[in-house]
Amino acid sequence: MRKFIYMLMGVGCWLLAVGCNDTETYAEQKEKEVAAINKFIADSAVTVISESQFAAQGNTTDVKKNEFVLFDASGVYMQIVRKGCGEKIKMGETVTVLCRFTERNLMLGADSITLTNDVLTYAAIVDKMSVTNTSGTFQGSFDTSSSLMYSVYGMSQGNTAVPSGWLVPFTYINVGRPVKETDEVAKVRLIVPHKQGTLRATSGVYPCLYDLTFERGR
Repeated sequence: MRKFIYMLMGVGCWLLAVGCNDTETYAEQKEKEVAAINKFIADSAVTVISESQFAAQGNTTDVKKNEFVLFDASGVYMQIVRKGCGEKIKMGETVTVLCRFTERNLMLGADSITLTNDVLTYAAIVDKMSVTNTSGTFQGSFDTSSSLMYSVYGMSQGNTAVPSGWLVPFTYINVGRPVKETDEVAKVRLIVPHKQGTLRATSGVYPCLYDLTFERGR
């Protein structure tokens, strides 16, 4: 029942976001998307850094300065909160990744949660996905038996693909399992434009803010 409620919440927020788009051109929708991203950046005092500065900092972002790196090719902004324990996904390796997430549709404001599995209801359940590193390019698919993202955004179309924006961090973070008390799983924040998001975000032309943690599954 609770899962159904979260599905309705996601659908309802999407309808609110795109309900008035029928009379808008795609260019106008993209302008609104950029404006929503820029508003979040300004309101949240985000410091945007370039890819070259990110590389010079050892592929890290300074959380105290609220730094996000902008990847020009995709338009994705990323903040690495924690690089995580363990190691990176190696080339040629396929790994089961467990993910907790909170999604916010920036067209509706940074405080409006549209979907999340990071609540007590899902304490024993995380979104499970299979991630493969092919020569430095990552692909991912959701486990249809354990994924709120798939249930809400992919099930009706049989689409199991992980949004490409979610795959950006895997080049830079470790995906491990905590062993010691001091070990922590990787955590990132992402601003994902519509082309790098879910099919619904792509069709609705809206950007999302994601808080994500990644842990290596068994």
